[in-house]
Amino acid sequence: MDDLVRFLIARINDDNHAYAYVAGTLGGEALLDSHLPMLDLIEQLANDYKAMDPSDSRSVGLGYALRVLSQSYAEHSAYQQEWRP
Repeated sequence: MDDLVRFLIARINDDNHAYAYVAGTLGGEALLDSHLPMLDLIEQLANDYKAMDPSDSRSVGLGYALRVLSQSYAEHSAYQQEWRP
């Protein structure tokens, strides 16, 4: 699961860099309808999972949610099929 969390955070960072490029090229208004707030929330979930004790009853549900969210990156070459929920 640690590999999945690292993968997900790396993809979010890639997306954030892409949005920063768009903002720098086209101006900040180009990001008004972006997914940046959602990316921030997903990154927070991933960080919460990393900090969570495995015995915490929420860890199973949060792990499942991260596997579902990672499917949006399933076409990435580093995505592993075993991460599918």
